Amino acid sequence: MTGAIPRRTRARRRGWLALACAMLACGAARAGAGNLEFDPAHSRFGFELRTRWGQKLEGRFPHYDGHVVELPDGRHQVRLRFFTADVEIAGHPRYTEWTRGPRFFDAEKYPTVSFVSDPYDPALLAQGGKLAGKLAIRGIQRPKSLDVEAAACARPALDCDVVATGAVSRADYDMDNWQLAVNDRVVFVLRARLRENTAP
Repeated sequence: MTGAIPRRTRARRRGWLALACAMLACGAARAGAGNLEFDPAHSRFGFELRTRWGQKLEGRFPHYDGHVVELPDGRHQVRLRFFTADVEIAGHPRYTEWTRGPRFFDAEKYPTVSFVSDPYDPALLAQGGKLAGKLAIRGIQRPKSLDVEAAACARPALDCDVVATGAVSRADYDMDNWQLAVNDRVVFVLRARLRENTAP
């Protein structure tokens, strides 16, 4: 004869079901953790300078190394390195040579510029705001926040660029040569997309 399942048995089953769901959720969170790679076809990293005569100089880092780390608690962290030996100032070979040289990035002695962000909530990419971190140039590391623009799409960094900018003083990093010709202010400009994680 079949009948209703006793209340105690039903409660026990609900308990096991809740535990199983919790374990699955935990496993899914762990599976999602990892590194997200930048999409080189859509990512652009560079900087802007202004001469004393108002001319804008646009620099770019054609070679870089970096990724976004998905942390276990759901937050993300950006880790980027730009290789200074390959830096270019568009259309200006003389300025290109200067920025690679000992009075600016000093590529021979300091081959990279790096930025490592503090852990942040991924919602920052949609809403916009401050992305705090540390910027290292010429072996000098200082706290630096980038201003992230609000996203123009529902899946920022996948369907549209994430745009972030941040200004620094050249004097803060011992790059104060040519002050009579080029302003002290350097504005870093990051336009980035990530490769979509298709792992199961």
